[in-house]
Amino acid sequence: MIDMGEAFHVGVRVTDLDAAMQQLGPALGVRWAEPRDRDDQPVWTPGGGLERVPLRFCYSVEGPMHIELLESSGGSVWDAGDAPGTHHIGVWVDDVDAESERLISLGWSLEACRSDPDADGTHGIFAYLQPPTGLLVEVVSREIQPFFEAWWAGD
Repeated sequence: MIDMGEAFHVGVRVTDLDAAMQQLGPALGVRWAEPRDRDDQPVWTPGGGLERVPLRFCYSVEGPMHIELLESSGGSVWDAGDAPGTHHIGVWVDDVDAESERLISLGWSLEACRSDPDADGTHGIFAYLQPPTGLLVEVVSREIQPFFEAWWAGD
């Protein structure tokens, strides 16, 4: 079961990562970890299958609730062209596959994930799921938490 005490970020889609960092940092009193650039971030969606999309992103250093800024293009799940602003809540989980399947059994839909569940039956290290009411939740594997903590610390 999702433990909302394990929520660690709010994802925000932006059209210009650098501008968003400059606008939001001073206004919210946060500092940003070094942005990451991915030219070919894997993401699977029900309508697009497994694709590789461009993605620039960063997190606020301060927590426990971090702000994740996401800049992408080409109609990806992270493309802010259609609706910039708050996108999802990210929560650490021990087992992305089990939690995804549990939520799907409760009527939630799988909106995107890191791996192709049709090909290998797994969701990978993250999955975005949504109930009929509309809240988008990203379940993220706790196994990558040390990577994020090191990134936020400046490593």
